[in-house]
Amino acid sequence: MNLEKYKFSLITLYVILFIFFFSCQKKDKTYFETIAINDVKLSTPKSGSWRYNHDEKFQQFLDFQKSKKITPKPGKNTIYLQPIGEFNELQKKEIVLTKEYLRVYFQLDTKILPVLPNTIFPKSVKRVSKEGHEQVLAGYALDSILIKRKPKDAVVLMGITEKDLFPRPEWNYVFGLASYENGVGVTSIYRFANGNLTDSNFNDSLVRLMKISSHEIGHMFGISHCLNANCVMNGTNSLTETDYHFARACSLCQMKLNSSIKYNNRKRLSELKIFFEKLHLNTELYLIQQDLKLLQ
Repeated sequence: MNLEKYKFSLITLYVILFIFFFSCQKKDKTYFETIAINDVKLSTPKSGSWRYNHDEKFQQFLDFQKSKKITPKPGKNTIYLQPIGEFNELQKKEIVLTKEYLRVYFQLDTKILPVLPNTIFPKSVKRVSKEGHEQVLAGYALDSILIKRKPKDAVVLMGITEKDLFPRPEWNYVFGLASYENGVGVTSIYRFANGNLTDSNFNDSLVRLMKISSHEIGHMFGISHCLNANCVMNGTNSLTETDYHFARACSLCQMKLNSSIKYNNRKRLSELKIFFEKLHLNTELYLIQQDLKLLQ
């Protein structure tokens, strides 16, 4: 072999080794790839569950990016809660804690507006339920109360009422209703504690309100029902199903949310951990701790 051929072979060998070396280097995982290990696979849907009764399309990240959605922007980036009704001290505490949770969950400024009285609902939108308690029409709360009162700097306005809600005459009740295009929603705390909030059922009711509120606001930010994993964005037909779903958003739904709201993921997790510790919400705390462990 002459000298030129030897040099060429040597250079070729170096190039091959260089390519091999760098192709074998471990790529740094993104935050979302890292925490995806903690995503819990969805079980087979049972009769009566949301997924059993609804044939929904899986929203991939690219689908989300192409979808029409509300996005926070300067001057229009505050979440507002609008209490409607007569609230006792425990219920007021529940709303304040939900405000704190939503501020941490979405990493957006969150405020509570002055309470509106139940007299704002005319008799024409009220009825007596089969169980014997008063209900109000959810659509009226949206169209005739909330949309008209949405603050100029609000990205989202979520009404919270202590009255049970119904969406139409043939339905028994609904946990909440939202106009995603207008960034307005309403939810009722009535069913979260069977109409009687006490110290013993407070945390159960609070977690349900946290889940439903963050779920509905997640929809307003363009996230469809999650078919990726056990997640707060899963569809739900009942309190049993709501309780089964995690308050944690799965890695895919977190990626969608973070693409619209540019927050620090580690800071968000750390603040959620503090919130759950303070209230002794052990299931939610455990899930956050598992995510934080992966980031160490």
